[in-house]
Amino acid sequence: MAHRLQDKVAIVTGSTLGIGKAIARLFVAEGAYVVINSHTDDEAATAIMQELGEERCMFVKADVADATAMADLVARTIQRFGRLDVLINNAGMNVFADPLTMTSEQWQRCFSVDLEGAWNAIKAALPGMLAQGAGNIVNIASVHGHKIIPGCFPYPVAKHALIGLTRSLGIEYAASGIRVNSISPGLILTEAIENWFVNSPDPEATRKRQTNLLPCKRIGQPEEVAYTALFLATDEARFINATDILIDGGRSQLYHE
Repeated sequence: MAHRLQDKVAIVTGSTLGIGKAIARLFVAEGAYVVINSHTDDEAATAIMQELGEERCMFVKADVADATAMADLVARTIQRFGRLDVLINNAGMNVFADPLTMTSEQWQRCFSVDLEGAWNAIKAALPGMLAQGAGNIVNIASVHGHKIIPGCFPYPVAKHALIGLTRSLGIEYAASGIRVNSISPGLILTEAIENWFVNSPDPEATRKRQTNLLPCKRIGQPEEVAYTALFLATDEARFINATDILIDGGRSQLYHE
């Protein structure tokens, strides 16, 4: 099915790399106008804009942790494309620390990006969506929002809260034509994961171990998350609301390895 988002307008935060880039690329292929976003205007931003073109895309540098910047992002989107139909909250960061040695700055940065960043974008987008009587919000959470991996604190706390935010807002605005869902990816082969493999003491052993932990014996691809985001963003999913979808190859369902 082609053109599943024909002429819809979408913002995808954190969309110059990884999962966000795959979502932006797929949305454009399906006919959407897409606002690309990152907190830095770098080579990755230039590359994705050159790939997707300026006719259907716009890049806006904005840190999701800054509520004013998110309000400006939404305002510029509406100024350029006339409306906002879909918001994908993909921007996030890993903060893994020992609970007793973690700094207050680490705690605050984790929550300001992984939880408050999504809320900043949603709060800016909601008035326009409510006025038009329709809107679709997808938050990219994590398998860390379902299962705890030792040594990853406080990241799972923020992702649990993001799923809670998804469910709460989905119910709050369901009767107003707004749907709010989330996706929880497991191990996905993004640039960050590739860098993690490369910088480990034995890259091939690390890759093999992580692959073998998965029931399907392969690591997920960003495009596989993107297709789920696409489905949730379309009217095909119009009765799906306040729901989280796990995309982890079945890993979180294992009782033990």
